Amino acid sequence: MQGTEDRNGLWVARGGEGDRLVVLLHGLGATAAVWRGVAARLESRGHRWIAPDLRGHGRSPSDGPFGFGNHAADIAQLLAAEDPACVTVLGHSFGGVVGALLCGGLFGPVPARLVTLGVKIDWSTEEIAGAQASALRPAKVFATRAEALERHAKVSGLFGLVTPDAPELDGGVCATGDGFALAMNPRVFTAVGPSVEQILRASLAPTRLSAGSDDPMVSLETMLRIDPGARALPGLPHNAHVTDPAAVVALLD
Repeated sequence: MQGTEDRNGLWVARGGEGDRLVVLLHGLGATAAVWRGVAARLESRGHRWIAPDLRGHGRSPSDGPFGFGNHAADIAQLLAAEDPACVTVLGHSFGGVVGALLCGGLFGPVPARLVTLGVKIDWSTEEIAGAQASALRPAKVFATRAEALERHAKVSGLFGLVTPDAPELDGGVCATGDGFALAMNPRVFTAVGPSVEQILRASLAPTRLSAGSDDPMVSLETMLRIDPGARALPGLPHNAHVTDPAAVVALLD
């Protein structure tokens, strides 16, 4: 995926043609590259798409702050020139929460639709504390790029789903003076804490929740608390958009 910097410095990949725009927001630890398969299918349907590396990830600025609202503000500015009536937000995991906050009306015009994939709704006190602790750990430096890529694959949930040289890992590591490190700033974990359920319920856009049926982070029963039409994609894992892009694109029908 080829990308450019927007006026805020975010690295953004774009493609396709047409009035309808799909905004692809990746999960925590990943980059826009995970949307490659989805993007290709959107283009074949005659849609435009944009996929940013969220702040603190990939090729976008590494500086914070990293609250959900900060990310939502970045995306709102990215969409400032778009007709909101033609915009669908498709967010995976962390990106789904960012998308829901964007659709809450606090950052300008509300997009026409929100589709989330694999958003973890219930967080225990221990899980939140663990995320906050991760934010304080210094970034680990690896001796080789291969080691860093393996760690990126594990952090982004792609380990075992893609090959070590897969394009879905693009932008995930960077060279340092002493070796290689994840491009992700560990402080992105500081966003974890606010009630995800409240953020999802506050969306003013028509919202569809979905997840792979084998996703350990969220169940259909949990999603049905918020969206009576929630969908479980049979046999798919947390990163369903990587393993079966066509099934994920079908959610937009």
